Parts: sequence; structure tokens; C-alpha cells
Amino acid sequence: MKPIQQTLTHSYGKFPEKVIQMGEGNFLRAFADWMIDLSNEQGLFNGSILLCQPIAANAEMCEKFAAQDGAYTLIMRGIDEDGHPAEKVRPITSVSRCINVYEDFEEFIKAAHNPHLKVCISNTTEAGIAYKEGDKLTDTPPASFPAKMALFLYERFKAFNGASDKGLLFLPVELIDYNGTQLRKIILRYAQEWALPQEFLSWVENHNFFTNTLVDRIVTGYPRAEVQELEEKLGYQDGLMVTSELFNLWVIEGKKEWAELLPIDKTAAHVIWTDDVRPYKMRKVRILNGGHTSSVLAAYLAGHDIVLEMVNDPLFARYLDRLLADEIIPTLDLPEEELKAFAQAVKSRFANPYIKHRLLDISLNSCSKFTARCLPSLTEYYKRKEALPPLLCFSLAALIKFYQGEMKDGKYMGRRFDGTEYEIRDDKAVLDFFAQAWKETDMGVLAKEVLNSAVLWPVPPAGQVPGLVEKTAFYLEKMQHASVQDVVAELVK
Repeated sequence: MKPIQQTLTHSYGKFPEKVIQMGEGNFLRAFADWMIDLSNEQGLFNGSILLCQPIAANAEMCEKFAAQDGAYTLIMRGIDEDGHPAEKVRPITSVSRCINVYEDFEEFIKAAHNPHLKVCISNTTEAGIAYKEGDKLTDTPPASFPAKMALFLYERFKAFNGASDKGLLFLPVELIDYNGTQLRKIILRYAQEWALPQEFLSWVENHNFFTNTLVDRIVTGYPRAEVQELEEKLGYQDGLMVTSELFNLWVIEGKKEWAELLPIDKTAAHVIWTDDVRPYKMRKVRILNGGHTSSVLAAYLAGHDIVLEMVNDPLFARYLDRLLADEIIPTLDLPEEELKAFAQAVKSRFANPYIKHRLLDISLNSCSKFTARCLPSLTEYYKRKEALPPLLCFSLAALIKFYQGEMKDGKYMGRRFDGTEYEIRDDKAVLDFFAQAWKETDMGVLAKEVLNSAVLWPVPPAGQVPGLVEKTAFYLEKMQHASVQDVVAELVK
């Protein structure tokens, strides 16, 4: 069987390197690199990507890219607009090559001298955009990602004598708030520590564009269990194949004219340029993440094991519909039709038959997740309507019920209604708290203790929402005597 590069009938990747990408992992290859490939296909960008391994990893990935001339296959799967399972296969040819910054430092520096370069995309994990004491300009390379980029930009500044058109558009996708703002701040901190010229600091501030971004796509990675079948179907070998869902969203906070540097918003990709990314982040956290957290614990207690099972159950499908439409969307300020469309997309994503997302995996650290994802909807609902949202209150009670367990062989174990045991995973302090709290048999006392706990909540919710303790105790009492299915059925009848 031939390798992928010998079977391609097109190649959009033989363009000047206009993008330096710090991170060669599955997510960016199934997200940003796919979008750039679409842009090249339409003749909008005509640029290729230089991938850089930003950590001292092995050279295996770069060797694979070299062997395949940078080409790989993206397989996107999910529910299409007509509500049917769909699979879309696309060879991606936007990558020119891959280098390891630690093994090919000279090539990294040479890229700073490239006059065609316009964009820097990065995904160096949540910890990547952080200051590291001791990084120096003379390091080859410095350890931290921001220090690497400070060095890179200084090389570029010198190479082009501070030309105003040789700055870069930065599109970081690391999962931290204000990722672009933070990256810019740390780059400037290194520049000051290294006593670099004031003209360079001014060039970074005025001629490089740092965006804050929000990204959303589930990338399931290399399809190891299916690769032989897929290669036979495709008719070629591909050691870099990557799979993802169909849904994609990139929200970029920055000046609209910056979009011309990378016109991916003019393709079929879902890219939004905005002057404020926060409403979109809130929408994602409360509808997508909040929809998960406020439904999966009850669904697991009811006997479901994966998200797909949950949404295929008519009872929990109604529960999720009501939860999103009646209690979460009314707490958000984006246009209602836009929120409803996003909620519908979320439900389609939950129903993706190609992804087996285990409810127990989602349950990890549920207390902190509920604090970030669900409690703001609950408190905002009460603020706006002066009433308690019943489904969100029930989801809080289901969380407490999920954490009912006992220590066994060093693990905190819970038990479903059918007798199945499961491990509850969270910080030790949280587990210790619940192990002690669940010795209480009075649900009113238990609810009061849980909702006033400083161990579980940065700001205990009992003091934020009048009547929440009593409502939570009401649902806990119900689940002591009836199945979760029966309680949910009563809620959504």
C-alpha cells in the first residue's frame, strides 16, 4: 500500500511558510491546520505551516512528517445538519515540515528571518503560557514557551530592523483566560529582564498582535483500533491520521482587520472575530460544560455509562432539553436564537455515535466543575427570576448523592442503585469531607453541611441562594426512597 503523499491529487502545502506553530499535537492538526488547509484550497491564504515541537520530546513526530511530506488525513465524524451520522475525510496538506526546537534550534532561529511569516499559533498546554525564572536570551533554547517567543521576536526585530510589517499575529489556544494577553505580558517581562532595547519593546507592543481565543472541538486523535480498516478504505498508509468530531468553533478576540492576516473566517470553518470573547466563553462553559456536569451524575446513578446512552434515553433527553432551554439559556445575554442554535449543536454533539465518552471520566473533580459550570447559572437564575431552578437544584442533589461512599482499599467507592460499585475521584480533602458528611442520615442536616462547606466551595452556595438548602434536601430525600429515573421523570413530566 502506498504512503499518503504518493496518492494525493492536490497539494496546497507547497507555499511559503507563513505560520509558525508551537505544538504539533492532534488538536491543532485537526483544528487550526485544517482551517488553513481550507483557506489554501480557496486561494485565500496560500501559505504553509512550520510545526515546532516546543518541548524536549523525541523526534518521532517530526520524522513521521518528514516521511509523509507533511501530509496527513483528518477524519471528521458526527451528526450532520440533517440529524444523520456522517463522516468526512480530508487529506491535509497545509503543513510544510516539522522541527524540534531543541534539536533544530538553528532552523527555529532561521524561521525568525523568514519575510513571509505572518502568524504564530500555539498549544503548549495550560501550563505553557507561564513565566519561568532563569530563562536567558543566550539559552538555545530557553525552557518556557514565552521565553522562546521573546527570543524569536528579538531575532526577527533585528533581522528586519524593526519593520512595522514584520510583526506577527499571535493566536494561542492554551486553555487559560486571556491567553494572548498573558503571553504578551510575559514576553515583555523577559524583554525587560534581558535588558533588550526599548525600541524592541515598543515594536512588540505596537506591531505584534496578541489575540485572546476560545476553541471548541473534540479531537479523538489517532484511531489506533481502526487504522488498518481505515487505511484499506482510504487506499494508502498514514501514520499521522487524526480523528475529530464535525463541530468546530474558534472565537478570536481582536481587531477585525487582523483577520486578513489569516482569512480562515471566510471558509466553511466556524470562526468568529469579536471585541469580547467573554460572552462566548460563558456560553460554552454554561451550556456545553454545564450541560455535561448537571446531567451526567444523575444519568450514571440511573445506570447509564456513556453520554450517548444518556441522550438516547428519552427521559434524560427531555431532562437535558428542559435544563438548557428553561434554566441555563435564560441566564445568558447573547441573542436567544444564537443561544438556542448553540444548545442544539451541543445536543447533537452529545449524540455523536462515533465518540464513547464515559460518564465516570466526566465525573472527575465534579465539585470544582459544578462551581465553575453550573453554580453561576443557578445563582443567576435566582437573581433574575427570584425563584429556584428545579433541574439545577436537582443536579446539585444528584452530585451530593453521587459522592455518597466509603473508603475501600485506599479508594473512595460509591454504589449505584443496581448495586454496581464505582470509584469517586476528586481531591483528598473533598473525598474526606463527603466520607464524614454521609454519616449523617438527616438529609436536611446533610444538605446544610454540604452547602455551607468551605472545603467544597470557594463561596458556599447556601449563603448565595435563599431556600437552596431546603430544595437540595428535598431532592436528596426523594433519592433515598425512589430511583433517580423516577425522580427525573417527575421533574420533566
